[in-house]
Amino acid sequence: MKILELSLLSLIIAQFLKIFTIFPPDFSRIIGSGGMPSSHAAFVSTLATSIGLKYGFSSDLFAIVTVFSLIIIYDAGGVRRSVGEQAKILNHLIRHLDLKKLDREKEIIKRDLKELVGHTPFEIWAGTFLGILIALLGQYL
Repeated sequence: MKILELSLLSLIIAQFLKIFTIFPPDFSRIIGSGGMPSSHAAFVSTLATSIGLKYGFSSDLFAIVTVFSLIIIYDAGGVRRSVGEQAKILNHLIRHLDLKKLDREKEIIKRDLKELVGHTPFEIWAGTFLGILIALLGQYL
């Protein structure tokens, strides 16, 4: 199987698994960001591992892919997770505002901000492990 196809398969599997990592299963999670496992981590881990297996773990190509993979994983677990935590706080504050006094804000505040945006460290590790596993299994496909 080609590296891009294998990486996309990893992303699809991770997104599919998100449906069943909460109870009751939520089929809308298949298209959402955040949650368990990190599809971002799975996707780039499969890519980096596959490149390493094909071109060597000391190759320049592996180094480049690994650097960009780490940036993506950091973003998914750090920056985007912080955005989700801030959204949770803002949603809480908005629910407790007296909107009758703030007529103008009624037009601005239409719906809650999305809170599930990033990943916990465990979700990142699970996605990374899944991605590496799929890359290793891809050697036999």
